[in-house]
Amino acid sequence: MDRQRNVVLEALLDEFDFTHRSLADEVNRAAEAIFGRPGDCGDRHVRRWISGEVRWPWTRYLLPLERIFDRPAQALGFVPRGKSSANLPRPPRPAQQEEGPVQRRQFGRLIAATAATTVTAALGIDQTPTHGRLSMSDVERVHERIGRMDAHFFSIGGGPLISVSTAYIDRLRAALDGCAYGDRVEKALHGAISSLYASAGWACHDSGDPTQAALLHTASLQSAMLAADPSAVARAWSNLAMQARLEGRHREAVQITRAALDNRRARQDPHIAALLHARLAIGQARTTDRTGAARSLLAAERAYDRVDPSRPAPTWLSFLTPAELSGLAAITHQALGQYGRAEAATVQALDLLPPSMRRNRTYYSVQLAELQLAQGERQQAAATVADLDASALDSRRITDRLTAVRRTLNA
Repeated sequence: MDRQRNVVLEALLDEFDFTHRSLADEVNRAAEAIFGRPGDCGDRHVRRWISGEVRWPWTRYLLPLERIFDRPAQALGFVPRGKSSANLPRPPRPAQQEEGPVQRRQFGRLIAATAATTVTAALGIDQTPTHGRLSMSDVERVHERIGRMDAHFFSIGGGPLISVSTAYIDRLRAALDGCAYGDRVEKALHGAISSLYASAGWACHDSGDPTQAALLHTASLQSAMLAADPSAVARAWSNLAMQARLEGRHREAVQITRAALDNRRARQDPHIAALLHARLAIGQARTTDRTGAARSLLAAERAYDRVDPSRPAPTWLSFLTPAELSGLAAITHQALGQYGRAEAATVQALDLLPPSMRRNRTYYSVQLAELQLAQGERQQAAATVADLDASALDSRRITDRLTAVRRTLNA
């Protein structure tokens, strides 16, 4: 049988940040937990598995590998020698012991990497060609995958999308370097890369890494300019304005948003215009420009009124619904100290949100509890977060705020 490299296992090593030696050590630790005696795995074993020299390792190695990566042996790229060899024994797991801080961090990284691998495989990122000639049909498939990534974010948050997005960017850059294409395809690919940088920036923001988020949003703007796409440029400027606001540079955020609105294409697109005006209102509220904030909220509503239901928004703007506009208005009122109006707008946002947007629902539920606490409504705040479960979300930004609310309630 011809030797075939185990690219699945090789990718997992890279994803989990394992060297050959460190994986061998981890196999030995898992073997001791399973069989009650230390394992004898070395880096030579790992090299032979990856090279394809050994396509179905012995059970004493396979069971630890399955436990480490939390998936069956065949999902690790191994090929059984026959039907009987594929039926591995299933020893009982040892009694759960208390994990130390290092173990918890390793487990968290493992879960995140597993999720990233799963999303990557589900999207079929590795199916994007890096040789031959590209057509607009190829680009359409790229954008369809990006749309599914955005849907994942709106459902549970950023999490694995950081590594997934950056991996896809590398794939598309390889396509730009290795394929033949026309000018239209080239610009569309740069537009896709800009979108991926924007998604990765939001994922970093959700994961509590503002420094990396700022770098990614800047890269998004550069790719948008190469794409000569006014909508992508407006999106990048909007994200940079939000980044400035989160870092406390509120006047700069206002200036950036106004610059984005100077783009005629952005003003003419009712979805983009509504988002920019709503975010401008927040910036103006943070700089105590009450009149400007009120005008911008009204402009956002008028822009959204121009939306044609028969022409859906780009996938990255699918979150911009009447619910989101109410939520952004609530943030504006909160910044102005109008807590009663902010609470009412947040309630309206929750009433309008579709069930599929679990991340946003949790976000605005936490915001509602914060507003209730700010007004001394402790019982209402406790009721708001009583049944709130953020365990399925992958957003440090939201979970940290929820933890802070519960800590205040328990104080």
